[in-house]
Amino acid sequence: MTSPYELPGADIDGFEDLVELALDLSGTWKHATDRIWRELDGTLWELTHNPWAVLQTVSRERLARVLAEPAFRDRLKALIRAGREQSGVASWFEQRYPQAPFTSVAYFSMEFMVSEALPIYSGGLGNVAGDQLKAASDLGVPLIGIGLLYQQGYFRQLIDGKGYQQALYPYNDPGQLPITPLRTPDGEWLRLEIVLPGYSVWLRAWQARIGRVTLYLLDSNDVANYPAHRGITSELYGGNAELRLKQEMVLGIGGWRLLEALDLHPQVCHLNEGHAALVVLERARSYMQRADTDFKTALTVTRAGNLFTTHTAVAAGFDRFSPALVTQYLKRYAEQQLKITLDELLALGRSRPACQDEPFNMAWLACRGCGFVNGVSQLHARVSRHIFAPLFPRWPTPELPIGHVTNGVHMPSWDSAPADELWTRACGKARWLGCDESLTRSIRNIDDEALWRFRTEASRVLIEQLRHRLARQRATSGASLQEIEDARQLFDPSIMTLGFARRFATYKRPNLLLHDPQRLKALLTHSERPLQLVLAGKAHPADTAGQALIQQWVEFIREADVGHRVVFLSDYNMQLTEQLVQGVDVWLNTPRRPWEACGTSGMKVLVNGGLNISELDGWWAEAYRPEVGWALGDGREHGEDPAYDAHEADALYELFEQEVLPAFYTRDQANIPLGWVARMRESMARLTPEYSTNRSLPEYVARYYLPAAEAWGARSADNGALGQEIVTRRQRLDQHWSDVAFESVSVDSGDHQHWFRARVKMGELLPGELLVELYADASRGDSGVCQPMSCSVQPTRHNNVAVYETRLASCRPAGDFTVRLRPSPDGLLGILEEPRILWQH
Repeated sequence: MTSPYELPGADIDGFEDLVELALDLSGTWKHATDRIWRELDGTLWELTHNPWAVLQTVSRERLARVLAEPAFRDRLKALIRAGREQSGVASWFEQRYPQAPFTSVAYFSMEFMVSEALPIYSGGLGNVAGDQLKAASDLGVPLIGIGLLYQQGYFRQLIDGKGYQQALYPYNDPGQLPITPLRTPDGEWLRLEIVLPGYSVWLRAWQARIGRVTLYLLDSNDVANYPAHRGITSELYGGNAELRLKQEMVLGIGGWRLLEALDLHPQVCHLNEGHAALVVLERARSYMQRADTDFKTALTVTRAGNLFTTHTAVAAGFDRFSPALVTQYLKRYAEQQLKITLDELLALGRSRPACQDEPFNMAWLACRGCGFVNGVSQLHARVSRHIFAPLFPRWPTPELPIGHVTNGVHMPSWDSAPADELWTRACGKARWLGCDESLTRSIRNIDDEALWRFRTEASRVLIEQLRHRLARQRATSGASLQEIEDARQLFDPSIMTLGFARRFATYKRPNLLLHDPQRLKALLTHSERPLQLVLAGKAHPADTAGQALIQQWVEFIREADVGHRVVFLSDYNMQLTEQLVQGVDVWLNTPRRPWEACGTSGMKVLVNGGLNISELDGWWAEAYRPEVGWALGDGREHGEDPAYDAHEADALYELFEQEVLPAFYTRDQANIPLGWVARMRESMARLTPEYSTNRSLPEYVARYYLPAAEAWGARSADNGALGQEIVTRRQRLDQHWSDVAFESVSVDSGDHQHWFRARVKMGELLPGELLVELYADASRGDSGVCQPMSCSVQPTRHNNVAVYETRLASCRPAGDFTVRLRPSPDGLLGILEEPRILWQH
């Protein structure tokens, strides 16, 4: 343990246990640890949820007094003992894959939402990354996190008296974050040098412990740097394109060099979005140096061990940099380190490599540098195939090599203490430590009374938290004493509470409920079935349209005189998210389909008995059934159509009027809404296990980490012999592909079958180097067809024409079929690696 500050009770017996607990972020999802920090300083704990800050702030006298209490010491020692025992028990991963082909996976992400105590996140991307690391700790999957330590992080939000968002950037004091400097064996702080045009930048390295997993963070705020360069890691998603490119160089290039400095050699590299794309270049450069080979071979070998997860649902969301900026910052790196020309580097980030004006797209680089690509929901994979289509010209979109793993959330991070108790009683303590098919059955056995009692208590706790938070928010914005006192009386635990908390962006349509203000007001103030609404969310400081949406809500609350039923809570963060998902009755999500890649916010209410009303987009397009919640939309895309937005707003009002509110307020003699509780039970039982990291991380292991590690092992064996062989094959294709052509294609039909024959001019290529297929689209209820054709006549020295043929049942007209040819996929990573294809004329 190392800290810039002198800790107040370092010599007190038991203090080292507190340090160990404070610096292990796995404690953030274990409710028993909360009590430890609450007893030391309840006020500071509720404000920060930062155990390291509590430990540094509490007085020596208080520490001595609390640590002298036998009950406190017993609880502390039990927590330390439990953590150590868990690390010594064989994990799910060790039991399931005792001979796994990888020892570690390096997980690169621009942001990580691990804890409110470490504010280096913005939203959904960081949520997925943080939950991935937490689940890896629980399940024993050997992940290594690589990210950046931001001096300010993402902005903090203040809503002023007129409803305008104000962006604040408080400093993240590293000494008060639960991280420690990363030191070499001789005690020196580990620092890396990254060469930028005309100067070097020194990066400090930090580490955060998350149970079995370590998250490494790079930081440019080193005294050896010029002031401007110290700010490279200043803000998350702030600044201009130049700053973003430098941050991505630090993450990708610096991150891989950090792994090497630590003598860590992960077989698999997982890029969480294209921000980390430059790691594919640095990993290849490192291999070039070790194997004494060229860049093409190195990229061919290392590509096999790289996985790219895209979260973007629109092409405009990718990071793109001008050729001039890439030239300024990466030309020297390309020529001196990668030994390639600038044009060769730029081609890796372009859909049309020869187009000099096309920007450098980090997603294109990631796609070309990885052997596997996935989206984050079933629908998102389909959308992504369309987005990435420019990289695979002439290929049918359904065949593009983008799979999916639908996101899941780390349920222990988002359940309330009562929810934890409920699930423990029903399913046991180890329910999130591996795939357990009994969870659904166990939850279905909980009776109506217990479930409803659990939900009513959750509502009561949430209302208390909201009142306290809103009172503090009003005090901060300069409200009167009466307005502050009024905040302490708002809301009613017996009224149905609807939550909406997302990034405020136009495509998320956070103001859909405001389409008809009078109709909304009628819902809020209904005499028998009222609704109360909690809103939160930030708009990016550069997104004026998103900020205007926030202001519209603030104006509605004030002018419609519904402040007793609607609140907008400022400074949406992880702590507020926890409170909302643990207490709201219903979670609302209203994006324009298909622009929500996944949308994990609604998954967090599942474990707490909350229900979802959502557009049929992202994960809800897979999860929705009438018995688990409510759906909005018709499951089709309508674009930015104001008329359709109006139609959906009307449908949403009607849904509340006719179904949701009646279901909540229709009670039996024991005052239990039996229909509502039935939906709760089914949502908890069916959806919670399916949309947890307990399912999604094992899916990543089986579908991507294991195949990637095996492919990397095969290609790197024998000093990269297979990689060199693949490069040689592709060089032959480069030389001779233009000579390949269809001479003729014929078909004979009869006896209920079609007989296709294709004559192919081979040029200098051999039949084994090509695959000829008979293809038909799926249409009119017929399945698609992709059937290999056999070479019946080999080319000769005097006649370089080969004949391919195949027969199939004539269930479809012969005109439905087309013959195509492509390089043989044997030994290749599919069309990610070799996208050439030729169709019959």
